Amino acid sequence: MESLNEAIARWTEQGELHTTAIPDLALFRRQEPTEPISGLYEPSVCLVTQGAKVVKFGDESLVYDAQHFLITAIHMPTLVQVTEASREKPYLGLRLKLDLREVSQLMLDSNLPKPRTQHTSRGMATGEVTPQLVDAFRRMIALLDDPMDIPIMAPVVQREIIYRLLTGDQGERLRQIASTGSQGSQIARAIDWLKGNLSHPLRIEDLATKVNMSTSTFHHHFRTLTAMSPLQYQKMLRLNEARRLMLAERVDATTAAFNVGYESASQFCREYGRLFGAPPLRDINRLRQTSVAA
Repeated sequence: MESLNEAIARWTEQGELHTTAIPDLALFRRQEPTEPISGLYEPSVCLVTQGAKVVKFGDESLVYDAQHFLITAIHMPTLVQVTEASREKPYLGLRLKLDLREVSQLMLDSNLPKPRTQHTSRGMATGEVTPQLVDAFRRMIALLDDPMDIPIMAPVVQREIIYRLLTGDQGERLRQIASTGSQGSQIARAIDWLKGNLSHPLRIEDLATKVNMSTSTFHHHFRTLTAMSPLQYQKMLRLNEARRLMLAERVDATTAAFNVGYESASQFCREYGRLFGAPPLRDINRLRQTSVAA
């Protein structure tokens, strides 16, 4: 772990986020703890080499650190907080996005051994960091020093990382999400529809039908995976997208609210304030000031 930690520290010396030449790999540094920040996790694996972070979704919380990686098999709206970080020992970590098609292909191409015991049925979980996983990430980051090697070698190492995840203690969940026709895969399809149709009214019966499930079965498995009801999940998606629109595209709060499907601007402002801790204008101004200061 020490050599991986040193590599991440070197590549993040100039800032908190380093997007690398390897597709879907990002490195992070934080020099102090943060307030809870709302965001959307994509299917990915996150590894911390120093410090710790808490991720909250629904009514649940997960802590990951140098002993525990975080794996997300579906898109998950969350609240994220760095809890251990300082100038002397900054929070250091990485995120590798997972392409579930590549996961499925490896499952088809390989006679995989059975995964170790699964500890959760959620779409997001923590797992035990193993020396094999750390070594694979170390070799992946080492490729950044030899850019000519990345197109050939990075996919090879990424395939090894996926293999380690599929055969590890959270492998069963990843297999179920990536398996076409499984209940996990059906819920993932429903989530894709929600992400692509934010402004549309949500009728649970219609969405269940789209993914070939009964309404009761759909509702049960959706909550099992996400720790949220479909309506709660949609609200988190809508509020996060509205925040992005106001921050990145500089639209006003009312326009952002209507763009993501709210019919009442006052309801939008109330729910936005509950999630982000401040009304839209104050929150966006704070984010812009923080960005300038950084």
